Amino acid sequence: MHLETPSARFGPVTVYFGEKSGKYPDGNQLIVQGGDTVVAFDTPQVANRLGPVFDDHVDMVVLGHVHEDHMAGLHRLPGVPVHVHELDVEAARSWEGLSRHFGYPPAVMEPMRTKLDVDFHYTPRPDAVSYTDGAVWELGGGVRVRALHLPGHTAGHCALFVEPVGLVFIGDIELSSFGPYYGDATSSLSDFRRSLARLAELDASVWVTSHHKGVYTDRSAFLAALRSYAARIDEREAVVIERLRRGPCSLGELVSGGLFYPAGYKSLWTEPVERRAISQHLDELVEAGRVIAPATSAAGEGHYRLLA
Repeated sequence: MHLETPSARFGPVTVYFGEKSGKYPDGNQLIVQGGDTVVAFDTPQVANRLGPVFDDHVDMVVLGHVHEDHMAGLHRLPGVPVHVHELDVEAARSWEGLSRHFGYPPAVMEPMRTKLDVDFHYTPRPDAVSYTDGAVWELGGGVRVRALHLPGHTAGHCALFVEPVGLVFIGDIELSSFGPYYGDATSSLSDFRRSLARLAELDASVWVTSHHKGVYTDRSAFLAALRSYAARIDEREAVVIERLRRGPCSLGELVSGGLFYPAGYKSLWTEPVERRAISQHLDELVEAGRVIAPATSAAGEGHYRLLA
Protein backbone atom coordinates (compact mmCIF):
# COMPACT_ATOMS: atom_id res chain seq x y z
CA MET A 1 0.00 0.00 0.00
CA HIS A 2 2.77 2.45 0.91
CA LEU A 3 4.29 2.14 -2.58
CA GLU A 4 1.38 4.23 -3.86
CA THR A 5 2.34 7.11 -1.58
CA PRO A 6 4.97 9.49 -3.03
CA SER A 7 8.17 9.36 -1.02
CA ALA A 8 11.80 10.45 -0.91
CA ARG A 9 14.71 8.80 0.86
CA PHE A 10 17.71 10.37 2.54
CA GLY A 11 19.90 7.62 3.99
CA PRO A 12 17.97 6.09 6.90
CA VAL A 13 15.10 8.60 6.57
CA THR A 14 12.09 8.10 4.32
CA VAL A 15 9.65 10.97 3.81
CA TYR A 16 6.13 9.92 2.83
CA PHE A 17 4.30 12.90 1.40
CA GLY A 18 0.73 13.64 2.36
CA GLU A 19 -1.77 15.05 -0.12
CA LYS A 20 -0.67 18.35 -1.66
CA SER A 21 2.79 18.06 -0.06
CA GLY A 22 1.17 17.51 3.30
CA LYS A 23 -1.17 20.51 3.23
CA TYR A 24 -3.40 20.65 6.30
CA PRO A 25 -5.37 18.57 7.25
CA ASP A 26 -2.74 16.09 6.01
CA GLY A 27 0.99 16.16 6.72
CA ASN A 28 4.29 14.58 5.74
CA GLN A 29 5.34 11.40 7.53
CA LEU A 30 9.00 10.75 8.33
CA ILE A 31 10.19 7.28 9.29
CA VAL A 32 13.78 6.80 10.46
CA GLN A 33 15.35 3.33 10.18
CA GLY A 34 18.10 2.72 12.71
CA GLY A 35 20.06 -0.47 13.24
CA ASP A 36 17.86 -1.44 16.18
CA THR A 37 14.88 0.91 16.22
CA VAL A 38 12.44 2.41 13.71
CA VAL A 39 11.06 5.82 14.68
CA ALA A 40 8.15 7.81 13.25
CA PHE A 41 8.20 11.60 13.50
CA ASP A 42 4.58 12.62 14.17
CA THR A 43 1.66 10.61 12.76
CA PRO A 44 -0.27 12.68 10.20
CA GLN A 45 -3.22 11.44 8.17
CA VAL A 46 -0.98 9.90 5.52
CA ALA A 47 0.16 7.40 8.18
CA ASN A 48 -3.23 5.75 7.82
CA ARG A 49 -2.44 4.96 4.18
CA LEU A 50 1.01 3.43 4.63
CA GLY A 51 0.00 -0.04 5.76
CA PRO A 52 2.65 -2.44 7.18
CA VAL A 53 5.56 -0.02 6.77
CA PHE A 54 3.92 2.04 9.50
CA ASP A 55 1.64 -0.37 11.36
CA ASP A 56 4.07 -3.27 11.71
CA HIS A 57 7.53 -1.71 11.79
CA VAL A 58 7.42 1.49 13.87
CA ASP A 59 8.95 0.92 17.32
CA MET A 60 8.63 4.45 18.69
CA VAL A 61 6.94 7.76 17.88
CA VAL A 62 8.49 11.16 18.58
CA LEU A 63 6.06 14.06 18.30
CA GLY A 64 7.67 17.34 17.35
CA HIS A 65 4.62 19.03 18.86
CA VAL A 66 1.00 18.33 19.69
CA HIS A 67 -1.87 19.28 17.40
CA GLU A 68 -4.66 17.11 16.02
CA ASP A 69 -3.11 16.71 12.57
CA HIS A 70 0.10 15.31 14.07
CA MET A 71 -1.72 12.66 16.10
CA ALA A 72 -3.96 11.27 13.35
CA GLY A 73 -2.14 7.93 13.12
CA LEU A 74 -1.53 7.27 16.81
CA HIS A 75 -4.62 5.05 17.01
CA ARG A 76 -2.76 2.54 14.83
CA LEU A 77 0.10 2.17 17.34
CA PRO A 78 -1.56 1.51 20.72
CA GLY A 79 1.41 -0.27 22.26
CA VAL A 80 4.20 1.84 20.82
CA PRO A 81 6.00 4.37 23.08
CA VAL A 82 5.19 8.01 22.30
CA HIS A 83 7.66 10.76 23.25
CA VAL A 84 6.55 14.40 23.54
CA HIS A 85 8.35 17.53 24.72
CA GLU A 86 7.64 18.25 28.39
CA LEU A 87 5.75 21.48 27.58
CA ASP A 88 3.37 19.70 25.17
CA VAL A 89 3.11 16.29 26.81
CA GLU A 90 -0.06 16.97 28.82
CA ALA A 91 -1.80 17.92 25.57
CA ALA A 92 -1.00 14.44 24.24
CA ARG A 93 -2.08 12.66 27.43
CA SER A 94 -5.71 13.80 27.72
CA TRP A 95 -8.53 15.80 26.20
CA GLU A 96 -8.38 18.15 29.18
CA GLY A 97 -4.72 18.77 28.48
CA LEU A 98 -5.36 19.35 24.80
CA SER A 99 -8.19 21.76 25.62
CA ARG A 100 -5.86 23.84 27.80
CA HIS A 101 -3.25 23.66 25.02
CA PHE A 102 -5.66 25.24 22.53
CA GLY A 103 -7.26 27.54 25.08
CA TYR A 104 -10.48 27.98 23.13
CA PRO A 105 -13.77 28.51 25.01
CA PRO A 106 -16.00 25.48 25.77
CA ALA A 107 -18.45 26.52 23.04
CA VAL A 108 -15.62 25.93 20.54
CA MET A 109 -13.99 22.91 22.16
CA GLU A 110 -17.17 20.83 22.36
CA PRO A 111 -17.84 20.66 18.58
CA MET A 112 -14.09 20.55 17.96
CA ARG A 113 -13.87 17.28 19.91
CA THR A 114 -16.36 15.74 17.47
CA LYS A 115 -14.35 17.03 14.50
CA LEU A 116 -11.12 15.61 15.90
CA ASP A 117 -12.72 12.24 16.58
CA VAL A 118 -14.17 11.97 13.08
CA ASP A 119 -11.50 13.63 10.93
CA PHE A 120 -8.31 12.82 12.87
CA HIS A 121 -9.03 9.56 14.74
CA TYR A 122 -8.22 11.48 17.93
CA THR A 123 -6.65 9.16 20.51
CA PRO A 124 -5.24 10.54 23.78
CA ARG A 125 -2.03 8.91 24.97
CA PRO A 126 -1.93 8.97 28.79
CA ASP A 127 1.25 6.88 28.52
CA ALA A 128 3.15 9.60 26.60
CA VAL A 129 6.73 10.08 27.86
CA SER A 130 8.20 13.58 28.16
CA TYR A 131 11.53 14.71 26.72
CA THR A 132 13.52 17.93 27.00
CA ASP A 133 15.58 20.16 24.72
CA GLY A 134 18.66 18.29 23.53
CA ALA A 135 17.19 14.82 24.11
CA VAL A 136 18.95 12.13 22.06
CA TRP A 137 17.59 8.79 20.90
CA GLU A 138 20.16 6.23 19.75
CA LEU A 139 18.58 4.06 17.05
CA GLY A 140 21.55 1.77 16.41
CA GLY A 141 23.86 1.56 13.43
CA GLY A 142 25.23 5.03 14.19
CA VAL A 143 21.84 6.69 13.61
CA ARG A 144 20.56 9.05 16.27
CA VAL A 145 17.84 11.66 16.67
CA ARG A 146 18.33 14.89 18.61
CA ALA A 147 15.56 17.26 19.74
CA LEU A 148 15.98 21.01 19.25
CA HIS A 149 13.40 23.06 21.17
CA LEU A 150 11.96 25.73 18.85
CA PRO A 151 8.88 27.06 20.66
CA GLY A 152 6.37 29.54 19.32
CA HIS A 153 3.90 27.47 17.35
CA THR A 154 3.34 25.60 20.61
CA ALA A 155 5.26 25.83 23.87
CA GLY A 156 6.94 22.48 23.23
CA HIS A 157 7.44 22.65 19.47
CA CYS A 158 10.72 20.98 18.48
CA ALA A 159 12.77 20.28 15.40
CA LEU A 160 14.06 16.72 15.16
CA PHE A 161 17.59 16.37 13.82
CA VAL A 162 18.75 13.05 12.33
CA GLU A 163 22.47 12.39 12.62
CA PRO A 164 24.78 11.77 10.87
CA VAL A 165 22.77 12.55 7.69
CA GLY A 166 22.14 16.19 8.65
CA LEU A 167 18.39 16.04 8.02
CA VAL A 168 16.14 18.16 10.22
CA PHE A 169 12.37 17.84 10.50
CA ILE A 170 11.18 21.38 11.26
CA GLY A 171 7.54 20.52 11.83
CA ASP A 172 5.12 23.44 11.70
CA ILE A 173 7.74 25.97 10.83
CA GLU A 174 6.28 25.03 7.49
CA LEU A 175 7.51 27.93 5.33
CA SER A 176 4.15 28.49 3.64
CA SER A 177 2.79 31.83 2.44
CA PHE A 178 0.33 31.71 5.37
CA GLY A 179 3.25 32.39 7.67
CA PRO A 180 3.87 31.50 11.32
CA TYR A 181 0.89 30.38 13.38
CA TYR A 182 0.77 31.51 17.02
CA GLY A 183 -2.94 31.51 17.77
CA ASP A 184 -3.29 29.04 20.65
CA ALA A 185 -2.97 29.41 24.41
CA THR A 186 0.56 27.98 24.50
CA SER A 187 1.70 29.75 21.32
CA SER A 188 4.15 32.63 21.66
CA LEU A 189 4.95 35.30 19.10
CA SER A 190 8.14 36.33 20.86
CA ASP A 191 9.32 32.72 21.13
CA PHE A 192 8.54 32.19 17.44
CA ARG A 193 10.77 35.11 16.48
CA ARG A 194 13.67 33.65 18.47
CA SER A 195 13.10 30.14 17.10
CA LEU A 196 13.22 31.34 13.50
CA ALA A 197 16.53 33.06 14.16
CA ARG A 198 17.90 29.92 15.83
CA LEU A 199 16.76 27.69 12.98
CA ALA A 200 18.59 29.85 10.42
CA GLU A 201 21.85 29.10 12.23
CA LEU A 202 21.39 25.32 12.38
CA ASP A 203 23.96 23.36 10.40
CA ALA A 204 21.88 20.96 8.27
CA SER A 205 21.81 19.73 4.69
CA VAL A 206 18.15 18.65 4.36
CA TRP A 207 15.12 20.43 5.82
CA VAL A 208 11.68 18.80 5.88
CA THR A 209 8.42 20.53 6.82
CA SER A 210 5.21 18.98 8.13
CA HIS A 211 3.13 20.82 5.56
CA HIS A 212 3.09 22.53 2.20
CA LYS A 213 6.73 22.78 1.16
CA GLY A 214 8.06 19.31 1.92
CA VAL A 215 11.81 19.02 1.34
CA TYR A 216 14.62 21.55 0.86
CA THR A 217 18.09 20.34 -0.05
CA ASP A 218 19.62 23.70 -1.03
CA ARG A 219 20.59 25.92 1.89
CA SER A 220 20.20 29.19 0.00
CA ALA A 221 16.67 28.22 -1.11
CA PHE A 222 15.80 27.18 2.43
CA LEU A 223 17.08 30.43 3.93
CA ALA A 224 15.20 32.49 1.35
CA ALA A 225 11.98 30.63 2.18
CA LEU A 226 12.64 31.11 5.90
CA ARG A 227 13.12 34.86 5.46
CA SER A 228 9.87 35.18 3.51
CA TYR A 229 8.07 33.13 6.13
CA ALA A 230 9.44 35.22 9.01
CA ALA A 231 8.54 38.44 7.17
CA ARG A 232 4.86 37.58 7.52
CA ILE A 233 5.14 38.49 11.22
CA ASP A 234 6.23 42.04 10.43
CA GLU A 235 3.61 42.29 7.70
CA ARG A 236 0.92 41.42 10.24
CA GLU A 237 2.29 43.94 12.70
CA ALA A 238 2.07 46.57 9.95
CA VAL A 239 -1.61 45.67 9.41
CA VAL A 240 -2.36 46.21 13.10
CA ILE A 241 -0.52 49.56 13.09
CA GLU A 242 -2.35 50.74 9.97
CA ARG A 243 -5.73 49.97 11.52
CA LEU A 244 -4.78 51.90 14.65
CA ARG A 245 -3.52 54.77 12.50
CA ARG A 246 -7.10 55.19 11.25
CA GLY A 247 -8.28 55.60 14.82
CA PRO A 248 -8.40 53.90 18.23
CA CYS A 249 -9.70 50.32 18.16
CA SER A 250 -10.78 47.75 20.71
CA LEU A 251 -9.35 44.25 20.53
CA GLY A 252 -12.75 43.03 19.35
CA GLU A 253 -12.78 45.51 16.49
CA LEU A 254 -9.31 44.44 15.43
CA VAL A 255 -10.33 40.78 15.61
CA SER A 256 -13.36 41.37 13.39
CA GLY A 257 -11.05 42.71 10.68
CA GLY A 258 -8.97 39.50 10.67
CA LEU A 259 -5.22 39.01 10.68
CA PHE A 260 -4.51 35.33 10.08
CA TYR A 261 -7.71 34.90 8.09
CA PRO A 262 -9.60 37.22 5.71
CA ALA A 263 -12.33 39.37 7.24
CA GLY A 264 -15.55 37.37 7.33
CA TYR A 265 -13.83 33.98 7.27
CA LYS A 266 -15.54 31.61 9.68
CA SER A 267 -14.46 28.36 11.29
CA LEU A 268 -14.86 26.85 14.73
CA TRP A 269 -11.70 28.49 15.98
CA THR A 270 -11.36 31.70 13.92
CA GLU A 271 -12.36 34.18 16.63
CA PRO A 272 -10.25 32.84 19.53
CA VAL A 273 -7.24 32.30 17.25
CA GLU A 274 -7.42 35.87 15.90
CA ARG A 275 -7.89 37.24 19.41
CA ARG A 276 -4.83 35.40 20.73
CA ALA A 277 -2.63 36.38 17.78
CA ILE A 278 -3.63 40.05 17.66
CA SER A 279 -3.34 40.45 21.42
CA GLN A 280 0.29 39.29 21.20
CA HIS A 281 1.07 41.88 18.52
CA LEU A 282 -0.58 44.54 20.67
CA ASP A 283 1.44 43.46 23.71
CA GLU A 284 4.66 43.82 21.71
CA LEU A 285 3.64 47.26 20.43
CA VAL A 286 2.68 48.44 23.91
CA GLU A 287 5.99 47.20 25.33
CA ALA A 288 7.85 48.99 22.52
CA GLY A 289 6.08 52.24 23.38
CA ARG A 290 4.31 52.48 20.04
CA VAL A 291 0.77 51.81 21.27
CA ILE A 292 -1.09 52.84 24.42
CA ALA A 293 -3.18 50.08 26.00
CA PRO A 294 -6.65 50.89 27.32
CA ALA A 295 -7.12 51.25 31.05
CA THR A 296 -8.69 48.24 32.73
CA SER A 297 -12.43 48.73 32.95
CA ALA A 298 -15.45 46.66 33.93
CA ALA A 299 -17.48 48.48 31.31
CA GLY A 300 -16.13 46.43 28.43
CA GLU A 301 -13.19 46.48 26.05
CA GLY A 302 -11.27 49.71 25.89
CA HIS A 303 -9.54 51.10 22.84
CA TYR A 304 -5.88 50.83 21.85
CA ARG A 305 -4.35 54.03 20.55
CA LEU A 306 -1.33 54.47 18.28
CA LEU A 307 1.26 56.95 19.45
CA ALA A 308 2.27 59.51 16.86
